[in-house]
Amino acid sequence: MKLLVVEDNPRLAAVMTKLLADNGLTVDSVATIEDARAALSLATYDLVLLDLALPDGYGGDLLRSLRTAWQPTPVLVATARGDVSDRVQLLNAGADDYLVKPFSLDELLARIRALLRRPRQTAPNLLEAGNIALDTVSQTLTVAGRPIEVLRLELRVLGALLAQRGKLLARERLEQAVYSMEAEVTPNAIEAAISRLRRRLDSNGATVTITAMRGLGYILAEREQC
Repeated sequence: MKLLVVEDNPRLAAVMTKLLADNGLTVDSVATIEDARAALSLATYDLVLLDLALPDGYGGDLLRSLRTAWQPTPVLVATARGDVSDRVQLLNAGADDYLVKPFSLDELLARIRALLRRPRQTAPNLLEAGNIALDTVSQTLTVAGRPIEVLRLELRVLGALLAQRGKLLARERLEQAVYSMEAEVTPNAIEAAISRLRRRLDSNGATVTITAMRGLGYILAEREQC
């Protein structure tokens, strides 16, 4: 596992780097947004530990640019801002977790391990294909810029399909993405939701299709132009 530490406090950066290295992780450490962008363009990281107050700008801008570019690398934000509104803003911007400074090194390691255990998924705030766009924060769907009313279950199904657009999404994985582990799923619930979703999209001029692969799953793709 390879991590990128973005922290401009030399002492803290050294302590975190040693902690992570002592626990079998490969670590690169940089002190600026510019150096972080350079590192991310050259290597693939399993997690980014990101400070917000950096010499050349606000770390949250780096976070937003990663999510805008569909970069799914987990980001753990280290921040001195402890207000609820600040934390909510960070999570809505795409942070996977956060720690408020000063923090325990044991907690830091535990949170990093928890994030590294998660299945790797792409989850930007805006999911798009063709002329449709789903804002996963506000849970709103637009077709050609027009808002469309969609049931909550249909939104979850659409979000899972958009995240894997152009690829087969197995039915089992779709159910896992849409339902909690405790939920009781009726046999035809997914089929019914997709059927309603198709009708809504078609009636509003969406340029995407949802294809069922019998016994396998579903594929959402842009409609072929005639």
